[in-house]
Amino acid sequence: MNTEILSPTDENINKCAKEIRCGSVVAFPTETVYGLGANAFNETAVKKIFEVKGRPSDNPLIVHIASFDDVKKVAAEVPALAQKVMRKFMPGPITVVLKKRPEIPDCVTAGLGTVGVRMPAHAVCRNFLKSCATPVAAPSANLSTRPSPTKASHVLRDLKGKIEYILNGGSCKVGVESTIIDLSGKTPKLLRAGGISKEELQEVCGCEIEIAAGGTVALSPGMKYKHYAPKAAVYFSAYYDGMVSGIIRNYDILADKGNRTVILSLGKNADKYGQRNVYDMGDDVRGYAHNLFASLRRADKDGYDAVIAEGVPSDGIGAAIINRLVKASGGKII
Repeated sequence: MNTEILSPTDENINKCAKEIRCGSVVAFPTETVYGLGANAFNETAVKKIFEVKGRPSDNPLIVHIASFDDVKKVAAEVPALAQKVMRKFMPGPITVVLKKRPEIPDCVTAGLGTVGVRMPAHAVCRNFLKSCATPVAAPSANLSTRPSPTKASHVLRDLKGKIEYILNGGSCKVGVESTIIDLSGKTPKLLRAGGISKEELQEVCGCEIEIAAGGTVALSPGMKYKHYAPKAAVYFSAYYDGMVSGIIRNYDILADKGNRTVILSLGKNADKYGQRNVYDMGDDVRGYAHNLFASLRRADKDGYDAVIAEGVPSDGIGAAIINRLVKASGGKII
């Protein structure tokens, strides 16, 4: 199969939407990462997503919608608190978990009675979803366990020959996946940190938000399996006063063992590492998040054996960065 990157013209958006309606899968941009989509009501089409990605079938998908009117097509009920959160943060980088309608196939939700609903803010994505005229189930458009794609070229690198079309929407602005909050029960639960912070959600909800613990059942994407990992070994540094010195020490140990290593560093720290290899991750944590997955992929392209990632404060989007790097490192914390 030939895989083609399409510019986001009206003609190409309609072409990709037609593929969705006809039961095919298409890669498309969002403000977080690129998604690999299929008609959320077409069980056969949805199963193609799992096949293309090599994704475990017990890892649920998120359903993407074009408008608030589409929520009732997917969710059996929308509690008042969920409506409040959705009106505040949608369209945007947030997924709200609600009780699902029976029309949503079990393969979308991994057999759960709930479904994640998301309305992206990316203009190309919104036009695409509107043209699809159906909710679209989608995980990230990468091979399972690999860093999520934030450019069309990343999708092509992973899925070339596996899908026909990649709708190009440029570089993803946020760079990490959506926040996932479960509002299907009495207590709000944060299932995955992302582009909307826990602090922002608590301000709107007016109550403490519980952080869901991992377990044997994946309640949302990103909870159970290894994710976001390049071929290079990833080491994640804790955030503390002596962090730079600790990273230098571990870098030199790796280098002495023959490992070609690179450091993911905020711009303000880059000069502190001397002649050691450094990727500048931007001026702040937003820049870090935006550049994260692209930098992990770049490390593989540049032939590095190891990546050491600076830690960041755990508030705001820092929680999402920490979550992704702990997953990518497989728990290798220095």
